[in-house]
Amino acid sequence: MYVRDAKNRDEVWLLDHIEELGLDDTAFRSRDYVIAVDEASNAKAGFGRIRVHKAGERERTQSGRTDRSEGDVCEMTSIGVLDGWRGQGVGAHVVERLVEYASDEGFDVVYALTDEASYLAQFGFETMPEEELPEALAERLVEKREAVAPGATPMRLAVESFSMPPRFRERFKDAAEADEPEDAEESAEDFGIDEESATYKYDTNR
Repeated sequence: MYVRDAKNRDEVWLLDHIEELGLDDTAFRSRDYVIAVDEASNAKAGFGRIRVHKAGERERTQSGRTDRSEGDVCEMTSIGVLDGWRGQGVGAHVVERLVEYASDEGFDVVYALTDEASYLAQFGFETMPEEELPEALAERLVEKREAVAPGATPMRLAVESFSMPPRFRERFKDAAEADEPEDAEESAEDFGIDEESATYKYDTNR
């Protein structure tokens, strides 16, 4: 299992599963996403997105690092894991990659508006007062609660405080799609047939 950048060809797949999982697709751009992929089967297992709310133009420091203006905000959103892949550290590694990307883009803090606060808390995210949200995210919180997540809670993470629980790394190493349960064998009773009286012979009127 590994996590890679989404490609243009992943757009339909992403939109289908964002809708299926009831996630937020506002201002959708496939290039903002990462996707967890199983190496053996090439099956896509999960995904997530970093969305940047820009307040100004990017500036270059003397070191060449890309920094953003003071008002720019980084939001982690639309994290989903498909049925059959849950409980195996897929979501955790999607979160890790998104935090790495946020750091690479010069952000020291990542925000999330989520109804899964206990899940993100495992990685160092902390709940925060709504009144401390940047303006762009205060508006987003209202929209998100109205659209897809009535119980959305604002959270933030200092990038340097991110931590990956070891159990997620172990699960991720051996992640495999859960087998679909086999259909139970159909019995005569399922078709309304009384096995004690039925002869299973055709009546030819002879």
